[in-house]
Amino acid sequence: MGRLVMKFGGTSVANIDRIRNVAQHVKREVDAGHEVAVVVSAMSGKTNELVAWCTEASPMHDAREYDAVVASGEQVTSGLLSIVLQGIGIQARSWQGWQIPIKTRMRMPRRASSISTAPRSSPASRSARKSP
Repeated sequence: MGRLVMKFGGTSVANIDRIRNVAQHVKREVDAGHEVAVVVSAMSGKTNELVAWCTEASPMHDAREYDAVVASGEQVTSGLLSIVLQGIGIQARSWQGWQIPIKTRMRMPRRASSISTAPRSSPASRSARKSP
């Protein structure tokens, strides 16, 4: 079969029971022979909560740190989904966007032409190497 990208929004992954439901949808596609990549949002309401925490911490916050905090919502969801998938026998690993370069073709519809899962160094370790 082919490659399949499945996207689930915050309501679909709002709690562990819903994440288990998503995992069953993914498992069905894997069992059908598809190579599946799953994209998840933060659990329902979490992004708003994280944004509020940043504002409460300091109304004039650093954009890079804001991004780190707000992105943690998706990191939690992807980690939890991977744990649930592993628990039902599906090989899974959570990745962040910077860890997997996805190359697409330029014409529409865009389709992934390659996805590399080779380990990459973190942005922090790359910047640390560049520092004098």
